[in-house]
Order: sequence, then structure tokens, then C-alpha cells
Amino acid sequence: MNSHPDFTFAHTGLNVADRDACARWYVDHLNLSVVRSVPGNMIFLADPTGRVVLEIYSNPVAPVLDFDDIHFLSLHLAFLVEDPAKKADELIAAGATVAEDYKVTDAGDRMIMLRDPFGVCVQLIKRQDPMF
Repeated sequence: MNSHPDFTFAHTGLNVADRDACARWYVDHLNLSVVRSVPGNMIFLADPTGRVVLEIYSNPVAPVLDFDDIHFLSLHLAFLVEDPAKKADELIAAGATVAEDYKVTDAGDRMIMLRDPFGVCVQLIKRQDPMF
């Protein structure tokens, strides 16, 4: 299947203003868990499958993107959920805001786009036809 087995996706990294608060919110509300932490440097979070890893860090060498100004179609973190509207309500109660309201796509997927309290777009989606 893969002619280059050395190339396995490792993680995606986000430079944020408050690494600890962002990681804590993701653990508390997005069902991620800390799989590695380098105190004062970076925190690696994994989804329940362990297949997807997100690195959260605050590094002054690089600018923190103004996530609020980045359109959700340019950058977002997508999470599969059974009921996007219900989960959105829970996240909104925890400080998220709506970036694009709930909709059903032409493919039958149900989704909503939120912004976490740090401005990063979070998509909640229930696929009509799962990819995996």
C-alpha cells in the first residue's frame, strides 16, 4: 500500500499564546490526553485512538497566529462526534463560540464550526459515510 513506510504522520503543531491553558481546555473538553510533556516547552495531545497527535507550544521565536482572523476553511481541527449540535452546546458552555452555524452538507454530513477560547477553529462533524 505505501511505498514509503518511513513517512508516517507524526503530529501537527500549533504555537499559541498560552500553551498550558489551551492544552488543559483540549483535554477537558475535546477528549484529548497528554501523551508527552516537556515542562515549559511543549505538550503533545492524542485523540482516543492514539492515531492523531497535536503539539501545543508557546514559542516566542515565532509569531502566534491571530487565529481569530484565520478563516475556518483555511485552518481548523476536525473532530468526529455523534451529535455535532449537542457537543457544540457543551463546548459553547465551556467558552467556545460559533464560527459557522450547524449545517448538513450536500454529502449528508452534519457539522458545525466553532472557535475554541483561543481562537482556533474546531469543526464537529458526523459523517454520513465514514472515511475509516
